[in-house]
Amino acid sequence: MVHLIDRRLQGKNKSAINRERFIRRYKGQIKEAVARAVKGRSITDIESGEKISIPVKDISEPVFGHAHGGIWENVHPGNKEYAKGDQIERPRGGGGSGRGKAGNSEETSEDDFSFELTREEFLNVFFDDLELPNLVKTQLTAVPEFKTQRAGFNVSGTPSNIHVLRSLRGALGRRIAVGGGPRKRLKEAEEELQALLQETGEDHPLVLELRKEISHLRARILAIPFIDPFDLRYSNRIKVPKPSSQAVMFCIMDVSGSMDEARKDMAKRFFILLYLFLTRAYEKIEVVFIRHHTSATEVDEENFFHSRESGGTVVSSALHLLSKIIQERYASSDWNAYVAQASDGDNWDSDSTTCRELLVNTIMPMVQYYAYVEITDGPPQNLWEEYEQIPSAHPHFAMQKIESPADIYPVFRELFKKQPK
Repeated sequence: MVHLIDRRLQGKNKSAINRERFIRRYKGQIKEAVARAVKGRSITDIESGEKISIPVKDISEPVFGHAHGGIWENVHPGNKEYAKGDQIERPRGGGGSGRGKAGNSEETSEDDFSFELTREEFLNVFFDDLELPNLVKTQLTAVPEFKTQRAGFNVSGTPSNIHVLRSLRGALGRRIAVGGGPRKRLKEAEEELQALLQETGEDHPLVLELRKEISHLRARILAIPFIDPFDLRYSNRIKVPKPSSQAVMFCIMDVSGSMDEARKDMAKRFFILLYLFLTRAYEKIEVVFIRHHTSATEVDEENFFHSRESGGTVVSSALHLLSKIIQERYASSDWNAYVAQASDGDNWDSDSTTCRELLVNTIMPMVQYYAYVEITDGPPQNLWEEYEQIPSAHPHFAMQKIESPADIYPVFRELFKKQPK
C-alpha cells in the first residue's frame, strides 16, 4: 500500500486548509455577514477584511450517539409514589416570564465565535454571487503597461548596462585581497635586505636569494590584473506595473421615487467594481458622488446611497453639475476622468434630448470613458433611446442594462473589456 504525505509548506498560517474548510461549511452565514458589511462600508474601504461572528450553537459538529437498546428496568431507592407499570406524564417545558433576578449559578455560557476574514477572502465572498468570480480576481489585477526600474546589480548583462563605479570598486577590493600577502612579504624582504647589506657584501648568498625573492614578489604583484571579468557588475533592471498619474471617478445616480433600495444596492455594487478596477491602474484616485432627482447636488457617500430625499427626474441637472465640476477642479490634462451613471431611465422626453446634446457637445470630449447603466427589468426608457445615438460619434461612450444582481459583473466586463488595438 502506498501512502502519500503532503509536506508542502503553508507559510505562517499553518491551519490554512482547516480555515478554508470552515469557510466552505459556513459560507451561507459568512455571505450574509459580508452583505451586511458591504451595505455599511464606503466604496473606498471595500478592500479591507471583515470580522465575522457565528453563534456557537451553529459551529458544533454532528456526532453519533449510542442509545440504550433492549428493555431496561431501573430501581430507584426511596421511591414511595410509583410502582412497576405506572405511567408517568412527560414534564412540561418551562415558560419563564423573564422577570427573574440574576442568579448565583456557576453555569457558564459561550460567546459567539468570531474570526477575521482576510482581504482576499472578503473579496472572494463579495464576488461569489456574481458570474465568473475567478475572472474578476485575475482581470482586476491586470495592468497592461509596465515601466523599467533599477533593482540592484547583476554579474551578467550587456555592455551598455555596465556599472563602472561598482565594477572598479570590486576590482580594487579584489586587488587588495589578492595582493595583500605578497605586498606584506615584499616589505619584510626589503627590510631584511637592507639590514643584511649593512653587515655583508653584495655577493653574499643570502643577499642574492633575497634579491631573487623580491624580484619574484614584484612580478607577482604586477601580474595582478587591474580589472577582471569577475569584477564586472551590470545594472539590473526589472519591469514593474506602471500606473498612470491620477484619475477621478464620477458616480451619478438617479434617486427619484422609482429608484428603490434594491436598485441602489445594485448600483453600489457596480460602482465598487469600477473603483476596484481603477485603483489597479492609477496611483491616485478621487471619487465624486452626484445624486439627482429634479435637481442635482454633490454629496458624500452616506447621503449618496442612504438619503431619503426624493422627487421627480431631471437628468440634465446632474450633467450640468458634472460639466461644471470637471471644468473647475479637474480640467488639467493630468486628470483622467471616468463617469458611471446609474438610473432606471425614466426621464422627461424633452430633458432626454438635452442630456444627449450635453454629452455629445460638452462632456464626452473631457472624459476618458462614460458608462451608462440602466437598472430596470422592463423595456428601455426614453433616456436609453436618446443615448443610443451617442456611441456613433463618441466610441468611448458605452451603455448596458442590469435587471438583477447576477447581471452586474457581466455588464461590467462588457463595459470595460479590452478593446482591439
